[in-house]
Amino acid sequence: MTMAQRCQHLDRIKVTHTDKHVCEDCVKTGDTWVHLRLCLICGHVGCCDSSKNKHATKHFHATRHPLIRSIEPGEAWMWCYLDSTVPGELKE
Repeated sequence: MTMAQRCQHLDRIKVTHTDKHVCEDCVKTGDTWVHLRLCLICGHVGCCDSSKNKHATKHFHATRHPLIRSIEPGEAWMWCYLDSTVPGELKE
């Protein structure tokens, strides 16, 4: 699938914002993170792939929830793991 193709999973979005500002899994283990990502299916907050533990991607592999978005200040982009594409932005 190329970047020009559309995401086929946008109809699965159930969660668009969160008040959480920590990687839930890193907190459990006492680790730190670089950036945070929100699962748009269940609301899980995990750390990005630049972080040591890559909890957002691990959450995808465990659940197959395809869509995340950045919850970093000033960022609203989404990523679809299944289509390997950025389907746009999702403002809170």
